[in-house]
Amino acid sequence: MLFSLIKIFLPMTASFFLGLLFTPIATHFFYKYKMWKKYSRNENVSTNDFKKIHNETEELKTPRVGGIIIWFSATLVVFLFYLLSLLVPTDDINKLNFLSRNQTLIPFFTLILGAIIGLWDDLIQIFGTGKYARDDKSWRIWKAFLIMFISFFIGYWFYYKLGMDAVHIPFMGEAYLGILIIPFFMLVSLATFSGGVIDGIDGLAGGVFASIFASYTTIAFLNNQIDLAAFSAVITGSIFAFLWFNIPPARFYMGETGVMALTITLATLAFLTDSVFILPVVAIALVVTSASVIIQTLSKKFRNGKRVFKVAPIHHHFEAMGWPSYKVTMRFWIFSLVFSIIGIILFVISK
Repeated sequence: MLFSLIKIFLPMTASFFLGLLFTPIATHFFYKYKMWKKYSRNENVSTNDFKKIHNETEELKTPRVGGIIIWFSATLVVFLFYLLSLLVPTDDINKLNFLSRNQTLIPFFTLILGAIIGLWDDLIQIFGTGKYARDDKSWRIWKAFLIMFISFFIGYWFYYKLGMDAVHIPFMGEAYLGILIIPFFMLVSLATFSGGVIDGIDGLAGGVFASIFASYTTIAFLNNQIDLAAFSAVITGSIFAFLWFNIPPARFYMGETGVMALTITLATLAFLTDSVFILPVVAIALVVTSASVIIQTLSKKFRNGKRVFKVAPIHHHFEAMGWPSYKVTMRFWIFSLVFSIIGIILFVISK
């Protein structure tokens, strides 16, 4: 038990401090090469409520690739512990290595792949021109297809390589899906990614994702998947390092390179821990955020342009109501933390 906790918290601590050390170097390059959006979101909206709360000057002068700090720090720690096990092949050091084929290889691959594709998207909006650089609707549809494409191969690996063909439904038992687990994973990944629109206020996404990944660290530990718990803990530590510099006033935004990497990895963790139906509880902040956009879109389409919220996503609605952005952020953090704890409890009692 003690060694398992050390295996989890030692890499987590390493990722946090490495993230703190790496961030000033990364930030220097972010600002040197002006890695922020060239086009404001104000160009794509017609509501005065959004324009009132949206700081266009801040958006166009703040780098949007801060997610690099998260996945780079996590990747560095993964390789450091792996190389340490090769260079010092003692029993205790070998046990600290958490890069394993059956638990962490797929989520680690997912993290890197999502980060690279997300970074490509960010660079298009930073250095590109035309409609894709403005993140128009057609480009967002292409991103959804990319998520589905990646998810197909991960679902394929789950089914054909890991023999995963069922999901656990709390208080009901296993639901056999067979090969349908592949499209089911694709839908869960897309739904999780849609919650990435939460990256809209300084510190908001970082705090929410930190509580979610901390929860999955606990869930994996309770499931006796120690390598997976260590991997999730490493991501948690790197998110904390990101958050250190992302609290108001933010030095950078997470960007798609962070959002895409984290959301797809999160879906993978949910399936590997057999807790996919716990995910909507643990990640309730992402669910609510995504749902608010869907509700707003459907309302405007079928109710002659009428809106349910002043602005969507919902965190901007609260800002439009007059809440200071820091109050929205703190209350979302509390909301996310409470439901993360509820999710862990549900996981324990539903087994």
